Amino acid sequence: MRLANEARTNRARSLRQQDNDAEMLFWTLVRSRGLGGFKFVRQHPIGKYFADFACRSERLVIELDGSQHADSQYDTVRDSFMSQQGWSILRLSNVSVLKEREAVCDTVLAALNRRLDISINAPDVRYIPSMKLAANRTSQHPSSDPSGHLLPASGEKERRH
Repeated sequence: MRLANEARTNRARSLRQQDNDAEMLFWTLVRSRGLGGFKFVRQHPIGKYFADFACRSERLVIELDGSQHADSQYDTVRDSFMSQQGWSILRLSNVSVLKEREAVCDTVLAALNRRLDISINAPDVRYIPSMKLAANRTSQHPSSDPSGHLLPASGEKERRH
C-alpha cells in the first residue's frame, strides 16, 4: 500500500463532496469503466493541483468548467504544469456535459484513443496535449513537404515502386 499524504487525501475527499450537477452526471458516465473500459478517478492530485477526473493509464485529465473559467490565467498555468508532467488536459463546459452527453462521450473517447493530437481552443471544449505527446507526434510524423500536404501537389504524379 502506498503511503498516503493525509492532507491531500482529506482535500480530495472534500472536493468530491462538492460535486456540481455536471460532475455528478459525468461521474455516472465514466465510473466502473463505463466509458470504453477506461478507468477514471475523481480529484486526482497532480503536483499541488487536483484534477476533476483523470484516466491514469492514458494520462488524461478531464476538467469540467463553468463560464468563470473561460479566460482564467490560473487554469492556463495549471494546464501548463500538468502538460509538462505528461498529462493531456481536456476541458469541457458544464453545459455541454448536461445537454450534449453523447458528444461529450465521443470527445472524451477521441482523446483517450489518441484521435485528438493537436490543441483545440473552442468556447465549449479545450484540449491541451501533453508536452510528451506533442513532442512524440512531431518526431513520428516529420513532414518533408513544407506545406504539410500528404498528397502530391496538383500536376505531380504519385510515384509507385
